[in-house]
Amino acid sequence: MNWNYEEGRIYSLDEKGGLLAEANYSGKENGEIDIEHIYVNPILRGQGVAEKIMEAIVEYLREQSIKATATCSYASSWFEKNREKVSDIISSNQSEQDVACRIDGKK
Repeated sequence: MNWNYEEGRIYSLDEKGGLLAEANYSGKENGEIDIEHIYVNPILRGQGVAEKIMEAIVEYLREQSIKATATCSYASSWFEKNREKVSDIISSNQSEQDVACRIDGKK
């Protein structure tokens, strides 16, 4: 997938401009980010796309030297499953983070 990067958002579009996958995040006062929501278009679910977007997020965070927490339940569980290979970008505050994935812009 081709990933596009905007402030607060990493996403991929199909050839007609339709949203295929998206990660939304916000900056925190301490300079870290919080991954709030992971979306995968229903036509792609079950094909590993959510994992691919998490890998894109990790790459972005490493390039920017930023740490992250995740309130998105998928992102939080992905961090937990992959803790050893992504420990350099997971915030020390992750274990204290409430999990409440944002849906339609609301928590």
